[in-house]
Amino acid sequence: MLQRSVGREMYPPIEPYASAMMDVTDGHRIYWETSGNPQGHPALFLHGGPGSGTSPKQRRFFDPNAYRIILFDQRGCGKSEPFSSLENNTTAKLIEDIEALRNLLKVDKWLVFGGSWGSTLALAYAEAYPERVSHLVLRGIFLLRRAELLFFYQEGTSWLYPDAWEDYVAQIPPEERSDMISAYYKRLTSDDPKTRKDACIAWAAWEGQTATLLPDNSVIGSYEAVAESISRIECHYFVNGGFVPEGSLIEKANIDRIRHIPAIIVQGRYDLVCPAKSAWDLHKVWPEADLRFTPDAGHSAFDVGNQKALLDACDQFRPTSFTQS
Repeated sequence: MLQRSVGREMYPPIEPYASAMMDVTDGHRIYWETSGNPQGHPALFLHGGPGSGTSPKQRRFFDPNAYRIILFDQRGCGKSEPFSSLENNTTAKLIEDIEALRNLLKVDKWLVFGGSWGSTLALAYAEAYPERVSHLVLRGIFLLRRAELLFFYQEGTSWLYPDAWEDYVAQIPPEERSDMISAYYKRLTSDDPKTRKDACIAWAAWEGQTATLLPDNSVIGSYEAVAESISRIECHYFVNGGFVPEGSLIEKANIDRIRHIPAIIVQGRYDLVCPAKSAWDLHKVWPEADLRFTPDAGHSAFDVGNQKALLDACDQFRPTSFTQS
């Protein structure tokens, strides 16, 4: 029998007390902001995509009295510049951007929160700099394996959303449909503006329609709003295998580097974007991490069960004492 999650409201809306652009390498500039308690425990939010950018709602997973909440837009998206750029946009570059931001903000250790692609980047960053991570909160695990990409962009989710899939494949001639990611990449990097725009819209619509357990126009709209950056940057990463060796994120040597870090994994049971097998595979090699399946949630962090589980996770890692802001 399907269990129904008890909902939980997010923390109230807040505004940043500081924000700026930071010059990083290769001509990129990234937007960052801090909110909550300047004296609180630092908490870094890593957005998904890659290419979706941050939103004010993401600040609200954290108790603003206890946490110094840090958000930033990864290369090429949100307020970062140049917008939608694929040049020098790789996983390794993003990891170094995170370290540059940590140094700029004079953070010793921070809680790192990431969902979907954010979980990928959080794992990669923690494995590179385990001494800088106090806790991990991960949601909708994505390990950048070829099988995961094929399930969502080739055959798998298509069996459950055949109507939405039909609109997605309509952009691609039948003779190119054996490799949808490559076919879309050709169009998303086309010199023709209409070709690019049509491909951006279709790519983002497919993801938006499949991201929640039940249809949610606000979530679909959020994908439409970032269609250009999320489609181009995602496809750029995926056609390049995420710029990481296949399966490397869960190799024993890498997991051993983070095994000591307290971690909570929140996974929607019916996640069709990042299916539960990836979270299970991560848990099998890292049993010390606390895996929490939400029985009535899909991919979105804002599905009722996922939202409550993520809020609870951040509260569990909240410092027991802190200076009021």
